[in-house]
Parts: sequence; C-alpha cells; structure tokens
Amino acid sequence: MTSAAAVPTAISDFYCHQAIPGLVDVEVVTETDRVLAFHHTRPSHSVHIVVVPKVHVPSLVDLGDDNSDLLLEVMDVVREVAGKVRAEHGAASITTNEGLYQESKHMHWHVYHRGETEREILSMYGHHDG
Repeated sequence: MTSAAAVPTAISDFYCHQAIPGLVDVEVVTETDRVLAFHHTRPSHSVHIVVVPKVHVPSLVDLGDDNSDLLLEVMDVVREVAGKVRAEHGAASITTNEGLYQESKHMHWHVYHRGETEREILSMYGHHDG
C-alpha cells in the first residue's frame, strides 16, 4: 500500500507561471512594486480576492530566501484589501493554505466575503464583544 505522502506531485505555481507575467487576464484590485492583489480567476465566494508576492515565495511556513520583510508588505496589502471588503460588505475572511491544502505552491492569501447578509452573519457568530 502506498501512502499519500509517497505519491509524487507536480509543482504548480499559477501565480509565477500565469498571473504575474500577465499570461492570463486578472482584474487588479491594488498593486505595489512587490505585491499584487486581484479578483480570483475562479472565485468560490461572491467577493474573492487573492494577494500574492510578485516573486516566488513557497508558503507562509517556507518564506524561501529570508522574505520576512516581503511578508510584512504582503500583510499590509491583505489588511488594505480586507478593510475595503469589510467596509463594503460588513465582513471579510482571510485565509492561506499549507501543505496539501495549498493547490498553488506560491504563498497567497484569499480575502473574501461569502455572501451572507448581516442578519445571517450575526445569527451565526453573534456579538460577544459587548
């Protein structure tokens, strides 16, 4: 019996291979010299934005060649985009993936609104601040 870890997988980097070099059209949300944020090309939520560094960084756990300063710049853009989504829709979720969950082996952050109404969000999460 072969374990899943022993099965070789092809390295996929949609961002380096297609999005960043402009081989696919993306709708840019914001951009710096080192970071790109754009609407997901195959969104799974009503609002779904991806934030990526423009150079290859494998993942949050593996920053590659000491890219901690770049991570801070990426997080600044994630914060900016999340603030815009929250201002427009009342809520934003932010995720990244690691290991087998990471389909494209390039650090990327999803900033999204799932489409619930304010009433649905409050009934699910409530208000525990007050």
